[in-house]
Amino acid sequence: MQALRFQKGKLGIFDVKLQNAASDSVIRVLLSGICSTDIEITRGYSGFEGTLGHEFVGIVENSPDRPDLSGKRVVGEINVGCGDCQLCQKGDARHCPKRTVLGIKGRDGSHAEFVSLPSSNLLEIPPDLSDEEAVFIEPLAAALGITERIDLKNAEKIAIIGDGKLGLLCAFALNRVCPSLTLYGRYSSKLKIAKAAGIETCLVDETTHPYSFYDVVVEATGSESGFAMALDLVRPRGTIVLKSTYSGKAEIEAWRIVVDEISIVGSRCGRFKPTIEWLVNNRIDLAQLISDEFPLSKGLAAFDTAKQPGVLKVLLRNT
Repeated sequence: MQALRFQKGKLGIFDVKLQNAASDSVIRVLLSGICSTDIEITRGYSGFEGTLGHEFVGIVENSPDRPDLSGKRVVGEINVGCGDCQLCQKGDARHCPKRTVLGIKGRDGSHAEFVSLPSSNLLEIPPDLSDEEAVFIEPLAAALGITERIDLKNAEKIAIIGDGKLGLLCAFALNRVCPSLTLYGRYSSKLKIAKAAGIETCLVDETTHPYSFYDVVVEATGSESGFAMALDLVRPRGTIVLKSTYSGKAEIEAWRIVVDEISIVGSRCGRFKPTIEWLVNNRIDLAQLISDEFPLSKGLAAFDTAKQPGVLKVLLRNT
């Protein structure tokens, strides 16, 4: 099959065999989304080599232990645990010490004609959700995952920093929890999407740097500068939620965290089942987050487009 892989420091389309355990389900990929994490992997993040991609929707071709899934349209949780540790036994492999992660750690990803996952990772997509909506389940789950990490009931003011794909999804998700929310970004075209959804926005440029007092600040810029800005926005004894993953090492003013008694919370993957239910009940126009679409065979051109400033989601389609 064809796959978009990063190996030996090079990104390319390669002909490879599907690597899967005998018990894994095989899924024919319909659409996959290029994530900022994919791009950061090509810059050295996580040290991963193999087929990239972890956002996808596809059709189950074969499922040895769940034949009822054959022919069903599914998405897949990206963390595959050992099945034996305490975390896995509780049904949450997201921090299993032996986990593999789709297209990120020890497991080939979804920018390919086929992908494999255990059937326990697969969730069927309701018929009223389109492929173009379903491909956003993984990043939307990451946005909603913030509510797992912190209690937002008492948060009167929330700021989201970053108007990229994840930042916008965080704004859509948390705006349902806290209506007093502001999205900070550098692209008026992206902020316009949030503003149309009734979300307050603030355009930040090189000459203006906002200072404020938010109860919770979500950093989703994918850059080192985002953390510094978060420190400027959060109130004393407030909380900063870190969503960014990137290859660099951030320098932080640790004294400010101590003096202002700021809580720092990491937030990574969310759960797919409640995300699917949330999307069905809170329909949002995800099509406006799609900047372009390419066939898998044009994966290199798709990556070049995804890396351009101001671009949102770029999709790969298997034809």
